[in-house]
Amino acid sequence: MDFNLTVLPGDGVGPEVCRETVKMLEAVGKKYKHSFNMNYRNVGGIAIDEEGVAISAETIDLCQQGDAVLLGAVGGPKWDDPLAKVRPEDGLLLLRKELGLFANLRPVKVHNVLVDGANIKPDVIRGADFIFVRELTGGLYFGKPKRRWKKDGVRWGVDSMLYSEHEIERIVRVGFELARRRGKKLISVDKANVLESSRLWRQVAIEVGQDYPDVELEHMLVDAASMRIIQNPRYLDVLVTENTFGDILTDEASMLAGSMGMLPSASLAGVPEAGVRIFGLYEPIHGSAPRRAGLNMVNPIAMIFSAAMMLRYSFALEKEADAIETAVETVLKYGYRTYDIMSEGMTKVGTSEMGDLIAGKVLE
Repeated sequence: MDFNLTVLPGDGVGPEVCRETVKMLEAVGKKYKHSFNMNYRNVGGIAIDEEGVAISAETIDLCQQGDAVLLGAVGGPKWDDPLAKVRPEDGLLLLRKELGLFANLRPVKVHNVLVDGANIKPDVIRGADFIFVRELTGGLYFGKPKRRWKKDGVRWGVDSMLYSEHEIERIVRVGFELARRRGKKLISVDKANVLESSRLWRQVAIEVGQDYPDVELEHMLVDAASMRIIQNPRYLDVLVTENTFGDILTDEASMLAGSMGMLPSASLAGVPEAGVRIFGLYEPIHGSAPRRAGLNMVNPIAMIFSAAMMLRYSFALEKEADAIETAVETVLKYGYRTYDIMSEGMTKVGTSEMGDLIAGKVLE
């Protein structure tokens, strides 16, 4: 089968992790007789430098014409001026909005071979395996008004956490659908004790839940959820969250897996269904890590796992996705580690070496 991918390496370590992911996809293509056609474009800081915008209309058009998008990372100190009119992250936000990518799936799986090197007691995190469903095109990141101004010599700034019942309903439904295929339990995360948008969120979640009598719905305040992630992560299965809450909680949860370099994500334009192809953008949850760029040390596994999610959700290639995940598990069992997950007695490798090892296992 032939697939057309738009690859947006971006900034910092983005090009490095994308390079290893493409290497791995080429191995998949060779073994399973698929062809992945890569179309490369700029996004983020490099797009600002070379094209004057964080993402061009032509790049968005190319993304829309393809079967899926792979994205590395955006941003860095070079573009961090708070007064700048254009920021690298603008490209990512516009891309999500223009492509209708409202559902961000972020799985958190603790690999048994890494538990002893984690910062949390192994007995607490061993066996944890849950997934966040994060709303991606609303809330604080997109709500209006969003601006800064000065009045009577005092500077002000405002961001709005704005949601319609339609936006809440469609993301909560994604959560219920995933929960139905997993442990039949959904935790809806909000801040309904103080926020009006969260009170609406909770009300709509209850209404949607009537369509899923086989799924247990639990409501959890975001501060309680942040504690539960560390206290008892095995309690969790599927969590559905507002945009900002999901962004913060998933970064916290990455520490269960040992590093942000282990966690992938899929941003989808609809409700994922088994065997049904759906357009999506796939990226690691980590940032551009500019201090690590060009040093051949960053962990490419999150990006590689993201590509496995792409094969599963956008191309309905379950067997191939499983092969990638098995290859990563095997390489880790053999004791190979990048710096961020390194522990005593293991073999330290760089970005390209880890990519070679995983691609090699896929081919076996």
